[in-house]
Amino acid sequence: MTGESLREDAPAAHRFAYVTLVTNADYAGGALALVRSIRLTGTQADIVVLHTGGVSADDLAPISALGARLVAADLLPTSDAFNDRHARAKLHADAPFTKGRKPGFHTPLDNFVKLRLWQMTQYERCVFIDADALVLRNIDRLFAYPEFSAAPNVYETVADFHRLNSGVFVARPSDETFADMIEKLDSPDAFWRRTDQTFLQYYFGEWHGLPVFYNMLQYVWFNLPELWDWKSIGVLHYQYEKPWEKDNPKAERLTPLIDLWNAYYSGENIPDIASLANPAGQR
Repeated sequence: MTGESLREDAPAAHRFAYVTLVTNADYAGGALALVRSIRLTGTQADIVVLHTGGVSADDLAPISALGARLVAADLLPTSDAFNDRHARAKLHADAPFTKGRKPGFHTPLDNFVKLRLWQMTQYERCVFIDADALVLRNIDRLFAYPEFSAAPNVYETVADFHRLNSGVFVARPSDETFADMIEKLDSPDAFWRRTDQTFLQYYFGEWHGLPVFYNMLQYVWFNLPELWDWKSIGVLHYQYEKPWEKDNPKAERLTPLIDLWNAYYSGENIPDIASLANPAGQR
C-alpha cells in the first residue's frame, strides 16, 4: 500500500513495474521518450511515473496518454540541515562535476525521491530507470534479479567498475526498508556527494552487478567505443548533458544518440536498433 506521501491515479495492474521519476518539465519530456520506448518492448509490466510538485498536469498528460500510471510523490522528510547540504549550489560547490556538465534544471535534492519506490509495496519487484534513458529491447528478465542490483558507473575507464550507477536498479519494495533508509539517510552531518547514487551504494554495500548493457552510459560512445554494441544494449542512459538540450556541448560527438532519442520522443522514424552502426574507432 502507498502511504499519504504517494497518491496514485490508478491501481496497480501487475506485480512488476518499471518506475521513473519526473521532477520538472524537462524530465517530463525525457519520461515521454522513456515510457514510449518501454511500451515498444512489449512488456506487460506496469509503467509508473513518480512525479513531484515541480511538474504540471499539462506536462504529465502526454505521458499518461501512453498508459503510464502517475503517482504524485512528496519530497522526503529530511532535516533543514540535510536540505542545505544537498541544495544545488552547495552540493555542486562541495562536490563539483568534473567529467561533464549537469544542466541547469538538475535539482540534486529531488533525486532522493527515488527512495519512495520502496513504499510501493503493491509490487513484488520494481526496475527503476532514470527519465533521461531509453529502453531499446525487452528487459523483463531484470525482474528476476535480486535486490539490490545495479550496473557499474562505467563511462571513462574500467576503473569505474567499482562504483554503481543508480540510473537503473532492481529493488523489492518494503516499508521496513524505506523506514530504515530514511533513518540512515539523514544521519548527523551526512553528505551524499552524488545524492541517491552515493547513498544506495553505501546502503547496499554488497550490491549485485548488472551487465553494463543494462545501463549503457552515453559517454561510452566516445570514451570506450570497444564496449559499445547496439545488438546488446538494453538501456541507453544519457548521463550529464541531455539529448533535448539546445546548447548541448557534446552534441556533435553524440549526434547518433541524440537523433535516436528524438525519434523515440516524437514516435517517428524509430530505427531497427540492431541495424545501427557502432561508434567509429571500435576494434
